Amino acid sequence: MGRRFTGIMRMYSIRSPQTHAVFRSSSCTAPGSSRSAGGAHRTDVKASRASSCDGDFCVYLIDQPRRGGAGRSTLPGSITATADDQYWFALFRLGIWPDFFPGVQFPRDAESLNQFFRQMTPDTGPFDAGVIADAVVALFDRIGPGVLVTHSQGGGLGWITAIRSRNVRAVVSYEPGTGFTFPEGEVPPPMPGSGGTLEAVGVPIRDFLQLTKIPIVLYYGDNIPEQVSVNPGQDAWRVRLAMARLWVEAVNGKGGHVRLVHLPDIGIRGNTHFPFSDLNNTGIADLLSGFLTESGLDAD
Repeated sequence: MGRRFTGIMRMYSIRSPQTHAVFRSSSCTAPGSSRSAGGAHRTDVKASRASSCDGDFCVYLIDQPRRGGAGRSTLPGSITATADDQYWFALFRLGIWPDFFPGVQFPRDAESLNQFFRQMTPDTGPFDAGVIADAVVALFDRIGPGVLVTHSQGGGLGWITAIRSRNVRAVVSYEPGTGFTFPEGEVPPPMPGSGGTLEAVGVPIRDFLQLTKIPIVLYYGDNIPEQVSVNPGQDAWRVRLAMARLWVEAVNGKGGHVRLVHLPDIGIRGNTHFPFSDLNNTGIADLLSGFLTESGLDAD
């Protein structure tokens, strides 16, 4: 839980012994966190096993192709220097620069913020959801059945992976932000906001129905407004939470088992875009543990 990501996937194998694999689709990692193993830039994945297992799970961590440790792309890309620290501060809901939100679960010392900004990493090639999903499917083929944990941009990639791989036995998604999949012909209209317009994706109904066969839970943090906000960072998540609610209705309407948890609604406040590595991350981990228990996925 000691990392910060703008898109993450974790795979928790439910074989004996159980294993985790973590797919990092990240623009940043937490201050003081260790480097992960590299990934692949085609459809194969290089994942390293954790140095130890706790008896229940072992952890695999890989990087999203063309980002982070998997930045060696077979396609060209360009990186332009951009002064965007204030943008990320707002988009990831630490606050409105230079002020933190009251009660935010992010450390407010200068060095933590310094490291937060230094951990940003750009794409080294074009973003390709199909390539990334193929890479994660290849990893699942290698490690076997598991639980997929996604974050942010990784959310949409997770839906594709779950559709393509029968080895995905459940999905836990922290603040999925893009790539919401709906049956073709049932895609909701684009959702505009001051932070941009969010569009959903249509897939064949036979593919969509794969998402109804596994338990899924979505978690969203705090400081997401219910009404339109002039702050683009916050409004972007108002739109995404609204789309997520429509997505949950769509999956459950066809027999799925999806739950959306807005953390403030259950009394957990102050979380940023990275609930799993905020100051209250132990409580967030307990929620994940509870989901695994309820789904029968925390034992051999």
